[in-house]
Amino acid sequence: MSMTKQKVFDAALTLFNSKGYNGTSVREIAKQANVNIALISYYFDGKKGLLEQLMIYFLEQYIAILSLVFSKKDSMSAKMCLQEIVRNVLIFESENHQLARLVHREVTVDTILIREIMTTYLTKERYILQTIIETGIQNKEFKKLPIMITIAQLKGLMTMPYLQPQYMVEVLHINPVEPYFVTKYFNEIDRWIDEVLCLQNDRVAISHRAVN
Repeated sequence: MSMTKQKVFDAALTLFNSKGYNGTSVREIAKQANVNIALISYYFDGKKGLLEQLMIYFLEQYIAILSLVFSKKDSMSAKMCLQEIVRNVLIFESENHQLARLVHREVTVDTILIREIMTTYLTKERYILQTIIETGIQNKEFKKLPIMITIAQLKGLMTMPYLQPQYMVEVLHINPVEPYFVTKYFNEIDRWIDEVLCLQNDRVAISHRAVN
């Protein structure tokens, strides 16, 4: 990516996150990036095209993270697949926290662009997570839980800190960008996978109760 395009990306991210997409003008983006306003039309075909490129830039990398783990699913347990996905996604979102916030927020808006993104990217995300969880159930590694609700819970855990960073910092006094948070938060989601999804922990708990 050229330096000019990166400057426009960075400026748009800052303004979209602080003022919202509708509250930001192309002129403001050009001023923030210190570029000629005509360059935004040239590179991105206007504000709408700029938002689309920002979202695709994020989602291409996000799906690549999931797909890489998915390609190794035959040599890993379902639990290991979910662990690797969670760890890598948290690192990616932390390193791209402004972009993550923008994408997670914009996905909640019903537009033609978002519907296309749902079909192109988020349907693939669902397929990957669904297949891993179904494999875990078939292999008696995971409990027979409602798969779509389980996906919603897992996705909520992974995205919440980066969808609502202001809440995390101002109310919970936690900075989701810090490497310490990523490590600690991964450990907590890993515990959720153990306690909510994994059958082994049920057997351990039953055995423990029987002994006592």
